Amino acid sequence: MRRIRTVLLGLLVLAGGAGHAATLRYASGFDPQTLDPHALALLYQTRVVTQVYEGLVNRAKDFKTLEPSLATRWEMVNPTTWRFTLRPNVKFHDGTSFTADDAVFSIERALQKTSQRANQMRGITGARKVDALTIEVLSAAPDAVLPEKLWPIAMMSKAWCEEHKVTLPQDYNAKQETYAVRHANGTGPFVLASYESDVRTVLKANPQWWGKGTPAGGGNLDEVQYIVIQSDATRLAALQSNQVDFVIDPPFQDLPRLKADPALKVVEIEDIGTQYLAFDQRRAELPGSGLPGQNPFKDLRVRKAIQLAVDTDLIVRQVLRGQGTATGSHVAPLVDGYLPAFEKRPKADPAAARALLKQAGYERGFAVSLDCVNASYRAAVCQAIAAMLEKVAIKVNFQPSPTSTFFPKLTQATSSFLEFGWSPGVDPWNILQSLVRTNDGLQAGAFNAGRYSNPKLDALIDAIRVEPDITRRRSLVADALKLMHEDLPLMPLYRRHHNWAMRPGVKVVQWPNDVLELRWVTMAGTPAR
Repeated sequence: MRRIRTVLLGLLVLAGGAGHAATLRYASGFDPQTLDPHALALLYQTRVVTQVYEGLVNRAKDFKTLEPSLATRWEMVNPTTWRFTLRPNVKFHDGTSFTADDAVFSIERALQKTSQRANQMRGITGARKVDALTIEVLSAAPDAVLPEKLWPIAMMSKAWCEEHKVTLPQDYNAKQETYAVRHANGTGPFVLASYESDVRTVLKANPQWWGKGTPAGGGNLDEVQYIVIQSDATRLAALQSNQVDFVIDPPFQDLPRLKADPALKVVEIEDIGTQYLAFDQRRAELPGSGLPGQNPFKDLRVRKAIQLAVDTDLIVRQVLRGQGTATGSHVAPLVDGYLPAFEKRPKADPAAARALLKQAGYERGFAVSLDCVNASYRAAVCQAIAAMLEKVAIKVNFQPSPTSTFFPKLTQATSSFLEFGWSPGVDPWNILQSLVRTNDGLQAGAFNAGRYSNPKLDALIDAIRVEPDITRRRSLVADALKLMHEDLPLMPLYRRHHNWAMRPGVKVVQWPNDVLELRWVTMAGTPAR
């Protein structure tokens, strides 16, 4: 308790001025890592940078609907060209005007090799200026869902990037330090006031934001203090002692107590994303396996054996305390093209798993390292998986690590065995393109952690990207999901239930991707802005 009290005293100092009715003190266990909006495609970063930077398009409150943001309208003018009309009179936070030059520059920047956002923009070849408030986005082939690819591609000031020598995105994996890592100049509803890595980020309401008084806004916050508190116990103690107003990641085991507390409220929604296990299917020899010249994960029977050995239903019940849904589907029901037939996963059967391993020639098992994020519930899930695999003679070396170490392992495919999650939009192409398409070192398969490669699946993913007919497109998605269900490039584990805990006077719009949109947050006693 002494440690908790000490940290809480520190929070009081960090959250100076917290008595202001329109200041939201927002706690999470994770730091955004970088403020360069193109350098990283990570949920914990998205939660912060999308409050400061905006794209041409955004999502409505229902999350399903794409809505105007810095573009007011868009249309396909020919099979390989989309035209976007830009919103007039928009200012960057430094007071300069947002123009077509900035939009073209931003799209080109997001396409660069060090941009983790380039992956979702496959097929886009560039952009060109038509006039001061009109641009055209060009594609190599007809692209029926091109506007979806531009969410959430941030628009940056060309002049600001040139002045600060950040015309290229930060190379996050190389731990490059640039001006854009700790500074920002967007057009969004909030202005960056300060960023202290792994401590806090302070945002101030943008008085010149174009969305004030429109359906795009409606919140009443003057300031947001995003406070990083890695300890679950300390984070909850801060909430219950009125040191913070909102916790986006309360631990599962404490939810019954939080829901019963009349001084708090909890809102819940099922994740649009899914947690997976990824297998190294690139290297000829699995490091540390004790099997010279062999990689068991290349054998489908081994991947299916792991699926049978891991009791995800038990993990959801005991580790997640029921706050999840075990699944055999690679995509969630909110994703267009979801197939209910794949939802039910095979019942855990260690004996059948051992039989498959024996058929594959691994009766005596093998050893492998399992990489996981060191978040408490993620680490607990991985420990449970390790114990279950031990029962079928697969010896797992559990390796938890902070996000700054973990995510480069994912994108660079240096892990042998890895647990991770992915939160897409509603269109299925992005998740297929990102996670299972063959990695080409540029845009495709940027998050293909095991470097799985299947030419038949690649062809389906590429066909989905350009197919304009929705019925035919859904048929192609079904074919791709069926192939993934059969070949297990990734093993689906579960979908989380997102629970956000807050003070009763805080009102939010809860999106299924676990991002709090600050533009809609209201706090009781303060008028809307």
